[in-house]
Amino acid sequence: MTDHTSDPGFEEATRPPRSQWWDVWDQFKTHKGALLGAGFFLFIVVAVMIGPWLWPIPYDAIDIRARNQGPSLAHPFGTDQLGRDTLARMLKGGQTSVAVGITAMALSLFFGTLVGVLAGYFKKLDGPLMRFTDLFLALPLLPLLLVIIMLFRDPLRAAFGPETGIFILIVFVIGITSWMQTARIVRGDVLALKEREFVLAARSIGTPDRRMITRHLLPNVLSPIMVSATLGIANAIITESALSFLGLGFPSDFPTWGRLLFDATDYLQQYPERVIWPGLAISLTVLAVNYIGDGLRDALDPRIRGR
Repeated sequence: MTDHTSDPGFEEATRPPRSQWWDVWDQFKTHKGALLGAGFFLFIVVAVMIGPWLWPIPYDAIDIRARNQGPSLAHPFGTDQLGRDTLARMLKGGQTSVAVGITAMALSLFFGTLVGVLAGYFKKLDGPLMRFTDLFLALPLLPLLLVIIMLFRDPLRAAFGPETGIFILIVFVIGITSWMQTARIVRGDVLALKEREFVLAARSIGTPDRRMITRHLLPNVLSPIMVSATLGIANAIITESALSFLGLGFPSDFPTWGRLLFDATDYLQQYPERVIWPGLAISLTVLAVNYIGDGLRDALDPRIRGR
């Protein structure tokens, strides 16, 4: 008798099916820019989270005798007008900027996905929710951001403290002004999925709406949501930097990349490197996140995967 268990064909037939996420990873690896972007963004996240623990100089330590110094072994990125170490402030500012980007992205993604799924699945809600989305798209975002910050900055500072209050305000402001594109994308995909055979079959056996959304629709709109998530991080970092650059972000003694850029503009001609470091960090981080979004878009598209 022959042992079928040693047959290569038998082993291949009995092998558990390969997860589609391996196919996504294989396609993602072919995008060199996405790999470099993911590696750089991971490096930035690890550096800003661990760096302040490894770099011995506090970000708020003032040394008047060492003010306005250029790059050196003691201060690799130089010092500012108060003698504070620029590298320590870059690491601390990166913590805030990345945290704002990720948190605001999560908030906008939640609102956008919720509105998009409800508008696409329930026909009665489609019109009101989409007109509500159009209203937000028609609003001038920068004046709206400035008005909201001017109205709620002092109450939140008094309630939660200067840093925490501004963090909550900026995250909320960015989140509620950047969910519209995600809502439109998710709504379009849900409208297309509603006519697919597996959704019609699930509806024919009496699947409730909640289970239909969570089990059949949301997993199939995951790819545009993930792409929107990466682009949302970049948009939130740029918006926070712009607000800090305008002097409407965090307090002057609390560093973010945008705040460091704003403080360095007064010394642009004498010490141009102060503008270079935060500007380079913002630009490269946003570029890396955009490359990750491009790679995820290609990897999660089944029409491209496998080429």
